[in-house]
Amino acid sequence: MLKEEFLKALVAEDIGRGDLFSRISIGKPIRAYIIAKSDGVLAGQEYVTALAKLYDLSLRWEVEDGSHFKKGEKLLFISGDSKTILSLERSILDMVLHASSITTLTAQYVDAIKDTGVKLLDTRKTRPLLRAFEKYAVRCGGGINHRMGLDDCLMLKDTHLQTIDDLDAFMKEVRQKIPFTSKVEIECESLEMVKKAMKAGADIVMCDNMSLEDTKEVVAYRDAHYPHILLEASGNVTLDTISEIAKTGVDAISSGAVIHQANWIDLSMKVE
Repeated sequence: MLKEEFLKALVAEDIGRGDLFSRISIGKPIRAYIIAKSDGVLAGQEYVTALAKLYDLSLRWEVEDGSHFKKGEKLLFISGDSKTILSLERSILDMVLHASSITTLTAQYVDAIKDTGVKLLDTRKTRPLLRAFEKYAVRCGGGINHRMGLDDCLMLKDTHLQTIDDLDAFMKEVRQKIPFTSKVEIECESLEMVKKAMKAGADIVMCDNMSLEDTKEVVAYRDAHYPHILLEASGNVTLDTISEIAKTGVDAISSGAVIHQANWIDLSMKVE
């Protein structure tokens, strides 16, 4: 969904047939602000700024996307017509809350592996119709987007592999039918499967739910025989485990938790 379409749908969901307060109130110029009621890392600036342009609001950001903030800090000042600001209050807060919560958790994961050179990736485990928004929040936290959809990388998961009788023949056909610049990633659960995937011509191999010891074996095999192939680790990735996974020597670690396990931080809007 395009950003403008997303924003219009977001507002329409909340306003419905019209804000009842706007029927009886008199519009006047006001200034409101968003204040942090807990610590966090900001995201949502890009979307709120686009929304403000649609509704003729003036913004003054005190904190930028990807920046840390503290409880009690004023993050954004909003100036404009009172009826407009009050009608958009929840839409603005929900965007900043949702995005900043994902960004805050993502930043913690990124910080846990900051000295390893390993990249943190997100997944397609996103809420319906919110993928672009949630993956934007991951980027604000220092993470890197994995696939946006099925059209930008061919990943062969265990379910796909169950339907393929001859992987080598399948991969030859793949190279004739997918775009030249598209990569192929194959999900593997054992060193035996890793060897087959690498021999067949995978660009990326995912070590799916492998133990640390098995992952290290895969890294050693890759380094010795196919140094050009990228390795991704996935499964059971938490803040407690990600550092040890990174030390195995993989190139990237993917985690859906940075999105679906993010707890909402606390923000509020006030009128001066």
